[in-house]
Amino acid sequence: MPDYTGSRTLPGIAAVALSCLAACAQTGERREYVPPPASAAPAVSTAPTATPMAEQAPPVARPRDVAQVREDAPLRYVVQPGDTLWDVSKRFLLEPWQWPEIWYVNDQVANPHLIYPGDVLTLIWRDGRPMVAREALDVEYLSPRVRELPLEAAIPTIPLEAIRDFLRRARVVSAEDLRTAPYVLGFADPRLVVGAGSEVYVRNMPADETYQYDAVRIGERYVDPDSGEFLGWEAIPVADMEVRRYGEPATAMVARSYRETRAGDRLLEPEPDAFTANFYPRPADAGLAGRIISVFDGVSQIGQYQVVTLSRGAVDGVEVGHVLNVFQSGRRTRDPYSGVHVPLPEVFAGTVMVFKLEERVSFALVVDAEREIHLYDRVRGPQAGG
Repeated sequence: MPDYTGSRTLPGIAAVALSCLAACAQTGERREYVPPPASAAPAVSTAPTATPMAEQAPPVARPRDVAQVREDAPLRYVVQPGDTLWDVSKRFLLEPWQWPEIWYVNDQVANPHLIYPGDVLTLIWRDGRPMVAREALDVEYLSPRVRELPLEAAIPTIPLEAIRDFLRRARVVSAEDLRTAPYVLGFADPRLVVGAGSEVYVRNMPADETYQYDAVRIGERYVDPDSGEFLGWEAIPVADMEVRRYGEPATAMVARSYRETRAGDRLLEPEPDAFTANFYPRPADAGLAGRIISVFDGVSQIGQYQVVTLSRGAVDGVEVGHVLNVFQSGRRTRDPYSGVHVPLPEVFAGTVMVFKLEERVSFALVVDAEREIHLYDRVRGPQAGG
């Protein structure tokens, strides 16, 4: 367990609800703490002046748009290494995305975005509303020194390792983009497939200043199960390529390989790196509804922390950070007397959070799975408080 006795920037406002991991990794930003001399007055706690929940009368009934606290919510919780904001929120709330509604804001905190392993969170009530505050830590000053803690040590909203590679490379292409995209014609060496460092010949390469391309293999055809509308083609990452000579055919080199490059693989201009750790979970509109149309790695039964593709995208009002509930749908059972297969009601199965957005579809992570989730299960924006 790391030494957390040093003072750190406190967490606070949950409008961001997450550390700026990506930005801090680039800038190398660090926070420094210099202990005061022995004669200095002890630090004054900035925790809210409220009575612990256990010492108060039960709170009055609250409207459904107020965050609902779990009956088994702890009065005190120490944040552990490996925790995510979603994990912590689930310990206190029935709906983890309502975390911003209960997070105590300390107006004296310089950087309110961060929650760290070792932080002690306390559940209290103020003015009839639940709140979670961070306890002041007792600090033992052994000797004057500078203690540094990198900002990337703060806990993320969701497990970033589950989406990091997918986030950087997943994409969807239209039929028109596919029709006009350059493609691998063959290889400089007589092989069926090639890897990093190999030269390939490319047809339909435009003679412009672009020299870096993403090689992709066309996968699933995304179709809306309800309307039958075509939504785009799945583009599976194959390699990063660099053009060595323009012409017909052009010559390119495989700079980095994710899969073996094959004849027929398409080349697309690279998208900007879309990786971000700044997810702000919030409910999608209750009227937003769609279906799961694909699952990454092609499994039939979907569990927690798997990536799924939804049949709704930016044009439908979906945003990064949107939380949607999943319902098992299409289930039937046989009537024991008539033999007729009777449709069954939908059943709540879990929760997904959108982390990458396309025009017609979106990619989401399964953050909770109470039952098995399957292809074509329905997703809907959650009702407030429900």
